[in-house]
Amino acid sequence: MVYYDLPPDSKVFSRTVVTIGNFDGVHLGHRSILSRVCQRAKELQAQTVAVTFDPHPIKVLRPEVELPLLTTQEQKIQLLTQAGLEVVVVLPFTPEFAALSARNFVRRYFIERLQVREVVVGHDYCFGRGREGNIDLLKEMGRVHGFTVQVVWAVEVNGAVVSSSLIRAMLRLGKVEEAAQLLGRPYGVAGRVVPGKGRGGAVLGIPTANLNSDNDLLPATGIYTVWVQHQGQIYPGVANIGTCPTFNNNDLSLEVHLLDFHGNLVGEQLTVQFVQRLREERRFPSVDALAAQIHADIAKARQSLLDSTPPEHFRHSPSP
Repeated sequence: MVYYDLPPDSKVFSRTVVTIGNFDGVHLGHRSILSRVCQRAKELQAQTVAVTFDPHPIKVLRPEVELPLLTTQEQKIQLLTQAGLEVVVVLPFTPEFAALSARNFVRRYFIERLQVREVVVGHDYCFGRGREGNIDLLKEMGRVHGFTVQVVWAVEVNGAVVSSSLIRAMLRLGKVEEAAQLLGRPYGVAGRVVPGKGRGGAVLGIPTANLNSDNDLLPATGIYTVWVQHQGQIYPGVANIGTCPTFNNNDLSLEVHLLDFHGNLVGEQLTVQFVQRLREERRFPSVDALAAQIHADIAKARQSLLDSTPPEHFRHSPSP
């Protein structure tokens, strides 16, 4: 169940294990926390709850900072649910909410509305006005109000602490395989197919779907092997992120070619997961040279993807 805000008279919870955070990307570090929530809720016979915010606090507190999020709100809720959470509470983050003291936040939300029995947080979690609340304050209030606090330490992959900022850095470099190791799944974006320039099928003989992405962040420009979900079906494919310099374009676009798919996708919703970067985008001396390279990219993608299976998360995720 998803609750957008919890008014003061909320009486829907009686015994919960709660975690709280932005959970952007729902990466391996987040999933370690979520796993502990599920484990402790089972032991305490309690309901699992994740509390998150909309919009991201930085977008309210520091609007001058351009922070591209790894997941849309819908994707984040879906990933939290897939991690085993029974309830997701999305609190509207406003300047008034940001001014709430840490102690008042705990009283109003954890104690009065969520009836919390245990709070599970990351080792460096801070909250409340000016980030004044910390784990010591949570433990102090827990002793008074009858809840316990579990602290989950950072997760490392190849010697690096998993974080949303590190994943963003990997994606900006086109390192989608490294980003997938930190996320625990390939990075994915969703969006609706819009009319493109019409060159893919008519000029190159390779039809593509021009995706208007809902996500803030696309990987670096280049050619990628991808898995594409459309109406519950999953297709291997090749994606191009770039400006199509051979045609002297200036606008950045995401175009996807689905292997062995026939049909018109304009207006349809797609989800694209990036598996491997095949090469950088570059200008070709002719349309024929570009077409030949795209066919070579498709052959390489077909070989690598058809010998594998879509990731577990993607195979079990609902159609957009």
